[in-house]
Order: sequence, then structure tokens, then C-alpha cells
Amino acid sequence: MELINGWLDGIKHQYSPNYDARDERPTLVVIHCASLPLGEFGNGLMEKLFMDEITAKTHPELAHWLAGRVSAHVWIDRQGELTQFVSCDDKAWHAGRSSFNGREACNDFSIGIELEGCDHLPYTDAQYVSLNAVLKALKAVYPIKAVVGHEHIAPGRKTDPGPLFDWSRVIK
Repeated sequence: MELINGWLDGIKHQYSPNYDARDERPTLVVIHCASLPLGEFGNGLMEKLFMDEITAKTHPELAHWLAGRVSAHVWIDRQGELTQFVSCDDKAWHAGRSSFNGREACNDFSIGIELEGCDHLPYTDAQYVSLNAVLKALKAVYPIKAVVGHEHIAPGRKTDPGPLFDWSRVIK
């Protein structure tokens, strides 16, 4: 796998409307986890969320997720299948209020990778394999200095990827 003009080759691409132009090269990768509803997998709702295809009218139980528009650069499902929603050369809307090493607004200088999951279930072997392949491709192109969890850049507000995420399985 390699990165070509901000897009990973050989994987599925969907083009989220939720992004901005980036002013600088990313130096940080932020790992997230999500599922809609919490703990339910394989239903396509997270992908639809990134594409702005969910409304409170069609899914009233998800209304709290729809308050702001969100996206991620890359989504890794439970089988390790990859989908890219935003070019890594652009700014996805994944981190929200955040800071890293004293610098605010992590979306400006980070790449967001979402794992299909939740804080209270372990991740799959396939997800770690895919995550590491993506990290290797990113590090070949961008000056990545750190790989952190959402919990590290938004402590007290976010807990993902959670206590069952095995950081020893992630390439540094």
C-alpha cells in the first residue's frame, strides 16, 4: 500500500464533504473508535455518518451524533477492510476540541483513523494488521512524529480507542 496524492491505493474511496484544505503537512496520527449504535458493527451507519447521509428524521436514536459534521481520513472495519473518506493532504473533522504537546486544534496537523469498535471490546487482529499497513504508508510520505489515541488529545472528553486497545501492537 502506498499513498498517492493523499489517497491510499488499493482500498475503497468514498468522498466525504466534511473536510477543509490543510495548511501544513500532518505530523500526528490520531486513533479513534466508533460504532453506531454503540457496540453494533457492520451496519454501515458510521460510513453514512462520514458522508452526511444520516438524518435525525431517519435515525432519531442517533440525533446526538448529528449535532456536528464529522469525518475521518480512514475507516477500518472489524474485518480490517479499509475505506478512505478524506485525502490525507486535506483536514478531516475528527478530533474536535483537542491539543497535543501544547498545540490546540489537532485537526490542523493530524490524520484521523477510525477503528470500528468501542471502549469495552477488544479490536480484531485484522484491524491491527490494516492499521499498521496504513501507518507504514503514512510514515513513508509525511513527517509523522507521534501516534496517539483520541483520549490523549482530548482527555476528560474522549476515551477512545480505550483500555482494550493494545498499543504494543502498533508500529511506532
